[in-house]
Amino acid sequence: MFENKVVVVTGAASGIGSAIAKEFRSKGAIVCTIDVNQHDGFVGDLSKKEDIESFVSDVIVRHKKIDILINNAIPLNKGIKECTYDEFEYALKVGVTAPFYLSKLFMDYFSPASSIINISSTRAFMSQPNTESYSSAKGAIASLTHALAMSLSHKVRVNSVSPGWIDVKNDDLDKVDHTQHPVGRVGHALDVVQMIMYLASDQASFITGQDFVVDGGMSKQMIYHQDNGWYYSND
Repeated sequence: MFENKVVVVTGAASGIGSAIAKEFRSKGAIVCTIDVNQHDGFVGDLSKKEDIESFVSDVIVRHKKIDILINNAIPLNKGIKECTYDEFEYALKVGVTAPFYLSKLFMDYFSPASSIINISSTRAFMSQPNTESYSSAKGAIASLTHALAMSLSHKVRVNSVSPGWIDVKNDDLDKVDHTQHPVGRVGHALDVVQMIMYLASDQASFITGQDFVVDGGMSKQMIYHQDNGWYYSND
């Protein structure tokens, strides 16, 4: 299905991005990656216009087209108490401006039946304290998704995936971390990857402008103090 498809993945040095790149390669895709950290792809800072332009130029010179763009790079996560103006702006550049600019620069090179998949987050519509920079970027990319879907209609399908708690570091989690999820476990990178593979495939050819939540049901669970085993503490 993905044999010789040109797939671009941002933020691919580790975590979900690395898992996405690995899965597409296993399906025969040609995967081009960018990350600010050292890895086997293009090393560049997505907050810098010149780095984005250099990366896009490299992809087009080598492959002449693009089939799938996955905007996965993680924005900075800081809260209102400690986040500076420059840090907040950096988060938006990485989390929103870069996906927009990549989509714009690749616009004329997308092949027929191509796809953009943006990685949003359940934090786009629910929050913990002191997460303003990350939550703002993720909320914005969710809106960017349906806007791009309309602007690129008849040419590129554009959808987003909103992961919840995804354990990408194989942390030593408590039993309660798993049982508080309605499905009974914390998520794995592959849970997100499988949704992305579906959305990028021809099986999803009638789907565009949508956001898909992959969170084990956590965002649908109503929580009340001392109800169903939940207890609130502000310690």
